[in-house]
Amino acid sequence: MLKTSLQLRMSQQLTMTPQLQQAIRLLQMPAIELQTHISELLESNIMLEPEDDHDPLTSFEALGATPNELPTAQPPGEDSEGGEDHDVAAAATEAEATVEVIDDVWDERSANASDSPYNSDDDDRAQEFSDAGTETLQEHLAWQLDMAKLQPRQLAIGRAILDAINDDGYLIDSEEVIADTLRPEIDASVEEIAAVIAIVQHFDPPGIAARSISECILLQLQLLDDDTPGLECAKRMAAHHLELMAQRDLAPLRRVLGCPDEEITLALALVRSCQPRPGSQVSAAKAEYVVPDVFVRRGPTGWTVEMNPATLPRVRVNQGYANLLGRGAGHANMRAQLQEARWLLKSLEIRQDTLIRVARTIVERQIAFLELGDEHMRPMILRDIAEAIGMHESTISRVTSGKYMHTPRGVFELRFFFSSHVGSSDGSETSSTAIRAKIRKLIREEQPGTPLSDSRIAELLSDEGIPVARRTVAKYREAMGIEPSNERKRALARV
Repeated sequence: MLKTSLQLRMSQQLTMTPQLQQAIRLLQMPAIELQTHISELLESNIMLEPEDDHDPLTSFEALGATPNELPTAQPPGEDSEGGEDHDVAAAATEAEATVEVIDDVWDERSANASDSPYNSDDDDRAQEFSDAGTETLQEHLAWQLDMAKLQPRQLAIGRAILDAINDDGYLIDSEEVIADTLRPEIDASVEEIAAVIAIVQHFDPPGIAARSISECILLQLQLLDDDTPGLECAKRMAAHHLELMAQRDLAPLRRVLGCPDEEITLALALVRSCQPRPGSQVSAAKAEYVVPDVFVRRGPTGWTVEMNPATLPRVRVNQGYANLLGRGAGHANMRAQLQEARWLLKSLEIRQDTLIRVARTIVERQIAFLELGDEHMRPMILRDIAEAIGMHESTISRVTSGKYMHTPRGVFELRFFFSSHVGSSDGSETSSTAIRAKIRKLIREEQPGTPLSDSRIAELLSDEGIPVARRTVAKYREAMGIEPSNERKRALARV
C-alpha cells in the first residue's frame, strides 16, 4: 500500500543565470554580429547610450622575458650559414616571449569622433566595403530578352527559361519541366521551348543556357570565324572527347581525331580558352571582407597584441536617466533596463579580456611561426590555451570561433593556429600545418624532370625526424590542390 511522506533532500546543480547566458552569447559573437546586437540594444534600452568622449589608448606590458631573448627573423633573400635558420627556429620555440598588450581601459573607453559608436577613426584602418549594386546574371539576361523583340508568348517562355538558369549560366531544367511551369497559362510544346532556348543561347555571355559543358564550349566555338586554325578539330574534341582531353594525353586524341599534332595543339588551345562557367562573368561572387578582432605587430620591445578599436562597442550607461531613478520603489521597468545595461557592460568587459588573453597566449606559443613561417608552426590544441589562462576548453572554443587576427603574415582565424600533430623520432611533435608547408617546399624545389613521389616525400620527411606515412602525404598534397608526380611530369613535358 502506498503512503505519502515528506522528505528533506540537499543537492547541487548548476544554474545558468541571465548574466552568464549573456556573457557566453557575447563571447562567441563575431565582430560584425556583435555590432548589430549592440545597435539593437541601443534602440530598445533607454539606459544605454553611445559614448562621445575620446580618450587615448593605454597599454601595459605582459610578464615575460626581456626583448633581447626574442630572436629576430632573417631578412628574405639572405643566405643562412651553418644551419643558422634551424637554430633560430629552435630558439624562438623555447624562448620566453615578450608580448605587449595594447588595450582600452573599460572604465575610460575611447570613442569615435563620428556619430557611429562602432567605427574607428584611425586613418590607416579605413574599412572598405564591396559595391552592392552589381548587376546579377538574371537581370543581365532579362534586359537582353526584353530587347529581343519577341512575341508575348515567346517572351513568357523566355522568362521561364531564364528562371531555370543557375548562377554558372547552365540550363538546369529540361524542356518538359519548363513546359510544366508554364501551364495552365501557356501550353507550349517541347519544340517551341527549344526554339526559344536557341534564341537565349545567342545572348551575352557566350555559352549561356547550355545544358552541359560540352554544349557550352561548342556555343562559344561557334562564334569564331570558320577559317580559324584548328576550329573543326576543336569542335569535334568538345563534342565527343572532353574526357580524353582532361587526361592530358595526346596519343588517344591523335588516334580518335586523326589530326596532326600541330592541329591538335591549336584545338586544345581553343577549347581551353573557352569559359566553362559563363555566368560567373556577370554575377561574380561578391568580395567578403574580414574585420580582424586583434592586431599583432612586431615592435621594438617584442610582439604587441592590440584590440581592433573598430570592433569595440562604444556604449555606456546613461547616467542622466540612472540618477533620476533615485532609491524609490517605482519605475520597475527602467530599473530592469538599468540592470541589463550594467550586465551588458560587464559581459563586454569579460569578452574583451578573454579575447586579448587568448590572443596573447597564442602569440607567445607561435612566435616561431610569426618569425619564420608555416614550417615552424607549433602543434597546439584548445586544452593548451585553456590550461595556460585557467579557463575551460569550451570557453576557448567559443572565443576562437569567428574571431580573426591580423599578423605580418596575413589575416588568420584564431582556429588556424590549432592543428593536429605528428610525433617525431626525438620525442618532439610537429604540427600538421608545418608538415604541409614542408611538403609544399619539397615539391617546389624538386627537379623538373624527376618529380618526387608521395613515397619519396615520406622518406625525406622521415630523414628529418618526422615519420609520416605515404597515404598521409597524399592526403595533405590533395588538400593543397597539388597534382601527383605523374601529372606534374606530364605538365612539364607539355611545356
